[in-house]
Amino acid sequence: MCGRFASFSDAQDLADELAVAELAEDARLLGPSWNVAPTDPVRIVVERPDRASGEVTRSMRVARWGLVPSWAKDPGVGARMINARSESLLDKPAFAKPFAARRCLVLADGYFEWRKLSGGAAAAGTGGAASSSGAKGRGTPKQAYWIHPATGRFAAFAGLYEFWRDPSRADDDPARWLVTATVITRAATGEMERIHDRMPAHLTPGAWDRWLDPRVGAQEASALLQAPGVELATLPVGAAVGSVRNDGPELIAPDTAPRDPEPVWL
Repeated sequence: MCGRFASFSDAQDLADELAVAELAEDARLLGPSWNVAPTDPVRIVVERPDRASGEVTRSMRVARWGLVPSWAKDPGVGARMINARSESLLDKPAFAKPFAARRCLVLADGYFEWRKLSGGAAAAGTGGAASSSGAKGRGTPKQAYWIHPATGRFAAFAGLYEFWRDPSRADDDPARWLVTATVITRAATGEMERIHDRMPAHLTPGAWDRWLDPRVGAQEASALLQAPGVELATLPVGAAVGSVRNDGPELIAPDTAPRDPEPVWL
């Protein structure tokens, strides 16, 4: 799964590297965060055809993390749809339609994951204290990891986005439409399996154009998710990221006394 990530790169730098033609003002002004949590605003890159000319334009905009299907009665369901499993995209009504026509890149600098530890291992590393990650299983001994592209560049997670119309708002209310997004996950590979069995689908620069192109069908898009992703680096970090109240670059600083007796280094 991917339940926390960091996004602190400059929006204009990202737009330049991604060849974005339109940088929305809300995306440009969105401040950095080292602890992005579900329902927080995130930057996404999309390609949509102009209604008049049909010309496809690449833009960067802000979406709320947690996809809300267009048919949902309540936007609160989005908190349960922060991730979409790559293996079942076409089987889930909430994801099948956007997978065919509304794919996006969710921009991040890296993400956090918690490695579950055995009770004995945790006791050896922390004097018996359990970690407090923000994930399920509170009280289970865990080690937080900061995982990011080994090259030091930003990460482009494969994602889906959707529009939800708020029926309580007037037709001329600019806030009547809610844009939401989800991060697609895939089975972890290699050493990453030692941390968690799932990981975000990182797309390489060579896959960006095809993934974003709304003319590319679901079958070809599925193949992009199976291709090897970017090389990743891992770093054990402190437990502070487990609380949404904490934010700042110190969250990606090395844990000087990791509770994991056998840290996973990549």
